[in-house]
Amino acid sequence: MAFTLPELPYAYDALGPYMSKETLEYHHDKHHQAYVTKGNELAEKAGMADLPLEEIVKKSHGTDQALFNNAGQHYNHIHFWKWMKPNGGGKSLPGKLASAFDSDLGGYDKFKSDFEAAGAGQFGSGWAWVAVKNGKLEIMKTPNGENPLVHGGVPILGVDVWEHSYYIDYRNARPKYLSAFVDSLINWDYVLECYEKATA
Repeated sequence: MAFTLPELPYAYDALGPYMSKETLEYHHDKHHQAYVTKGNELAEKAGMADLPLEEIVKKSHGTDQALFNNAGQHYNHIHFWKWMKPNGGGKSLPGKLASAFDSDLGGYDKFKSDFEAAGAGQFGSGWAWVAVKNGKLEIMKTPNGENPLVHGGVPILGVDVWEHSYYIDYRNARPKYLSAFVDSLINWDYVLECYEKATA
C-alpha cells in the first residue's frame, strides 16, 4: 500500500489562534510530504511496499531505521491531523471515554497534567501519547518517530513535540503549546473512535 499524503480535515487557517496556517502549511505540506516520499522509496527497496502501514512500522522497527523513521512518522501524522479540530479540546469527553479516563488515568485533570508533563519532558524530538496497553489506558512518551505500536500498545491520542509542530507559533514555549493542544484542539470524537477500535 503506497503511502499517500492525506488532505487536512479542515482548512489551513481553521485551528487558529492555537496552530497557525503557516505551521500547518510547513508541517503538513513539507514535513509530512517528505515522510511520504521517502517512506515509499524505502518501503519499495525493503520489499514491504504492499504491506499495511502498521505492519511496515512494526517490521522495520529495529531492522531498518530509515524506513522505520519515515513509516512511523507517516502513521503518527495521519492520526495527528485527525486528533485536532477547530473548537476542540476541553473536558467534554464522550461518556465511554470519560469513564475510561476516570478509571485508568485518574480523571481528566490528572490526564491533562500527566499528558502535558510527558510532552514537556520528552527530551528533543518525539511524541506524547495516550495508548491502550494490556486493555488499559496509559500515558507514554517516545523519541523521534517511535509510537506505542512498537511498545505493545495502540495509540488513541498523540501530540507531536517536534519543534516544527510549534516553533512558528510558540517559539521555545513547548508547555504553552501542549496546554493549548489539550484545552483547545483535541478532537475527542476521533479519540473515541480510536479507543473503540483498540478495545474491540
